[in-house]
Amino acid sequence: MDMSFSAEDLAFREEVRDFLEAKLSPRLREGAACTPSVFVEPDITRDWQSILNEKGWLATMWPQEYGGPGWTATQKYIFEKECAIAGAPALPVLGLKLVGPVICKFGTPAQKAHFLPRILSGEDYWCQGYSEPGAGSDLASLKTKAERKGDKYVVNGSKIWTTHAHHANWIFALVRTNPEAKKQEGISFLLIPMDQPGISVTPIVTMANDHEVNATFFDNAESRVENLIGEEGQGWTIAKYLLENERGGSCAAPALLAELDRIEAWAKEEPSGVNGAMDHDPILMQRLARLRMEAQAFEITELRILAELAKGRPAGPQTSLIKLVSANIRQSIDELTVDLFAYDGLQLPTSRPLYGNEAPEPVGSREAQLALPTYLNGRAWTIFGGSDEVQKTIIAKQVLGL
Repeated sequence: MDMSFSAEDLAFREEVRDFLEAKLSPRLREGAACTPSVFVEPDITRDWQSILNEKGWLATMWPQEYGGPGWTATQKYIFEKECAIAGAPALPVLGLKLVGPVICKFGTPAQKAHFLPRILSGEDYWCQGYSEPGAGSDLASLKTKAERKGDKYVVNGSKIWTTHAHHANWIFALVRTNPEAKKQEGISFLLIPMDQPGISVTPIVTMANDHEVNATFFDNAESRVENLIGEEGQGWTIAKYLLENERGGSCAAPALLAELDRIEAWAKEEPSGVNGAMDHDPILMQRLARLRMEAQAFEITELRILAELAKGRPAGPQTSLIKLVSANIRQSIDELTVDLFAYDGLQLPTSRPLYGNEAPEPVGSREAQLALPTYLNGRAWTIFGGSDEVQKTIIAKQVLGL
């Protein structure tokens, strides 16, 4: 694999850097830096989405014909790396990265014409209805039903861990349209409007004090037949395609390496209490160096996969490897950050957001205030999108052939 950038790639990198310098405001940088959860609040992410959409750099995973920038895999990597270094906010992944590519691949012309522009503009904000109280890692056991009645589906059941359902006006959901079929064969992929009497959303406040996820209940909720993606019974195939995008599809290593750079900078300023800063602590610095090597090795793996994708190879089970490794490195980074700030890193503010004029005063630094909420929220990294155990099973069966 050729690891060097072409002249065109280097010119593109400079263009990205100039753009980020001009458009990434202090408010957006602060909002991104002071968000302890995986998902950035809509007031920050929507502003950044609008800026990128105007530039034509928003839907990096979409084909160019539907609004994607038409980048090569290398350009996509460069863009994500520079955004990570600059501290840009995360984007609304559920619309742009998950349901958007599904509609591009499986949607009808009418569905593409209606939904894709609304995802780009931010007019539609999406949540995901996959997991249920009795169907998490065993997703095929889901029980939420959608019964066709005329030109509508009537939906009954519940979903759990529906991220940002309290902000969303649409949910893409796996529903059982044929209860008599085998588990996977009776599942369909349905788009459902959230703003209707038959849907209620109950907050789930996490141990990090974040209201990020919810329980969502369907009581004779309705969705029109034309909101079915693909055919009835095709939901499991579509769900696997979506999960491959969720587990991979983006470059995780740049963000991990950028965070390690920030930790190293904080270590030079954080007092150790024993003649100097924390960067004099050999054990902490050894852990930092080990994590950096793991993240760099992981980056090489991502680049190898990107090189294969550039040759036309579709995303496949290798995305489980990306998800497994990146999630565990991320959690180790969060643990290191809490240890770096010692007692100041154990504070757990109860209010949100932790940016702007209404943010609570930190004990010590703002970085220290974020350490424990980020660590607690990040325990979900090895669960959402398929737990570590699920990823290892996929790797064992589909990659190693065991």
